[in-house]
Amino acid sequence: MERRLTAILAADVVGYSNLMGNEEVGTLERLKICRRELFDPAVAEFRGHIIKLMGDGALVEFASVVDAVQCAAAIQRRMAEHDPAVPEARKIRFRIGVNLGDVIVEDDDLYGDGVNVAARLEGMAEPGGICISGTAFDHVVHKADVGFTSLGERRLKNIPDPVRVYRVLLDSNKAGSVAGNARRPSVRAMILPAIGIAVLLVAVLASVLWRHDWRHPSNSDRTSVAILPFTNLSGDPKQDYISDGITEDLITDLTKLAGVDVIARDSVFAYKGKPVVLADAARELSVRYLVEGSVQRAGDELRINAQLVDMTTGKSVWADRFDRNASDVFAIQDDLRQELVSALGIKPSATEAKRLSRAPTSNLEAYDYFLRGEQAARSGERDGLQQALAFYGKAEALDPAFAEAFAFDARATVNIWRSSFDHIIQSALARKRAYEKASLALKLDPDLSSPYAILGIMQVVDRRYEEAIASAQRAVALGPGDAEAQIALGYVQLFASNHTEAVAAVETALRLDPNLSPIDREIAGLVFLLNGDTDKAVETLERTRDDAPAVSKFRIMLAAAYARANRLAEARATLAEGLQLLSGSEPSERSLSDWRIAFAHFRNPEDLALIMDALGQAGLPEWPFGFTADEKDRVKGEALASIVLGHTMQGQLEPGGQPAILQISQDGSAGFRSKSRMYTAKFYVDRDLLCEQSENIFGRPDCGPVYKRSGETGEGYTYVNSAAVFHFTTVE
Repeated sequence: MERRLTAILAADVVGYSNLMGNEEVGTLERLKICRRELFDPAVAEFRGHIIKLMGDGALVEFASVVDAVQCAAAIQRRMAEHDPAVPEARKIRFRIGVNLGDVIVEDDDLYGDGVNVAARLEGMAEPGGICISGTAFDHVVHKADVGFTSLGERRLKNIPDPVRVYRVLLDSNKAGSVAGNARRPSVRAMILPAIGIAVLLVAVLASVLWRHDWRHPSNSDRTSVAILPFTNLSGDPKQDYISDGITEDLITDLTKLAGVDVIARDSVFAYKGKPVVLADAARELSVRYLVEGSVQRAGDELRINAQLVDMTTGKSVWADRFDRNASDVFAIQDDLRQELVSALGIKPSATEAKRLSRAPTSNLEAYDYFLRGEQAARSGERDGLQQALAFYGKAEALDPAFAEAFAFDARATVNIWRSSFDHIIQSALARKRAYEKASLALKLDPDLSSPYAILGIMQVVDRRYEEAIASAQRAVALGPGDAEAQIALGYVQLFASNHTEAVAAVETALRLDPNLSPIDREIAGLVFLLNGDTDKAVETLERTRDDAPAVSKFRIMLAAAYARANRLAEARATLAEGLQLLSGSEPSERSLSDWRIAFAHFRNPEDLALIMDALGQAGLPEWPFGFTADEKDRVKGEALASIVLGHTMQGQLEPGGQPAILQISQDGSAGFRSKSRMYTAKFYVDRDLLCEQSENIFGRPDCGPVYKRSGETGEGYTYVNSAAVFHFTTVE
């Protein structure tokens, strides 16, 4: 095994999955041109050696770290001027990280922390930017035609010690400059002030603990507020959408502000239409401030009353009335929001103020459809998601600039996609639609958090873990009080095997929205389950089942939690209830094979194994409809290939014996049709399994065995996978 000190450059394409999802052929061609005309020539110019290309990324070795940084700068400068006619959303852009470190050389490849640090730095770089390590900086400072900004010491994933990080400044006017604290302070310089600070902190902490009742979260320095549903005083229930819209917009706006916890829509709307005792509501929602108000419309005139109550004193700290024309409703909301934010003592930053100034839409009818879509999508049920897409589509048609409508359309589509509801939208089309809608939402409003949350979920399903984490973290940064963004971060961190971070995210989401939607609460339950907190997992998933009793998968996941808690009788009974909710001919969710494919994007195989083991203990069979066969009847290897490749198979599907035909050409191209399904796929034999790969189930292969069988009609075969049990004979 050879070791050496070397300079490593790691590069990756920004938003590659999004680019490929929107325009696969064009993106691939532009990437090839960038490599051929820009990337590879720059590497050659600065005497680098490409270790490997990884689809959308590259790893390059240099004998000189100065050459590595000069090469990175040349690539990014040339890329900035490349393809000026290509729209910004379709441009190829790189992130680059450079490190000088010790590596292991084996089989013409490089391994070790020297490589890992470069890859982590690449993930920290901005699109079109470069980040380098402190070891690289120490050798290259004042020797390259770039400047630097110190980002301080950072903890990098799976790297034991903190790493000094520097951002490279490409502006030629900044060459040689170093901003920030560029050098690591001496040990002595750090220790002496630290001793004094520690003593001071102990004294301050003792004082605080003496005076502060730490058991009550309402005493936190963070502002906590709930916007209760505004009451419609118009006497016409059809005008509810105005009062609901005002409530919704205030919640959405406040979640964009750092330093304030805002209870989410689902939790506060539980109080709609009910008599509310403010003290009880504040206690149940764990907030200091409550906002309540009313809306009254008479003809073209609109009156809105609102007040802010500090529940520590029970006194109103602000109240106002707004009388305007109904067509000015969004201007009224803007004034209302500004006064409320001021009354809460919050001073938005310039960036936050810019975000708050944008009205979601000026079209009340479009907003009405948007709210209906939100309600329909909430449960996560198939019919509800399908209805939601129709409502969002109407909102988009009425206002093509309604960014949030496109964003929430993308969110509903992602839920359809990751739930494999192919009968609503086929998987590949759902993936494409979600990317397109999310991208359009960001184009209309770059400061929306929800599209980044959606992209994070899609990227983690595509196994682009670091990119997914970055997207989800961006969503949380843009919407620190957005429960949906926190849930997306929890989902991404869960499947990336960062359990502690996943728990922190879902607990924040539950604090912001104690009444999370069932589809989001299921994610929280799964996070607790994988983190080993079975009691909390059971409690969370029981609530999910109770909130959406008609959704089978919520019961099946609850059965897994019961099994992990060693409550096997409840696990088996709950699993049976979940399977009973499925239609008689629906194979999905009926087998371990189906769940294994659905959860195949777990980064850590042990996480997937834990879930599969729990479902198996609950009684979920390996194959749909409880199919079993004798292994002595298994058809294997070449015999299997000779039966299926180049043949037509005719038979019946379980249950019920529905007729079906599967035609497979010699090269594996195939078509399947029955009364209820028709699709094309690619078939191949993998050892002793027959596999099919289509654009369904995330494009993942679905493999299963073939068995000989004998019956009244003579000899035949049975092919089983996660989606079907197909009894057939070969037709010559």
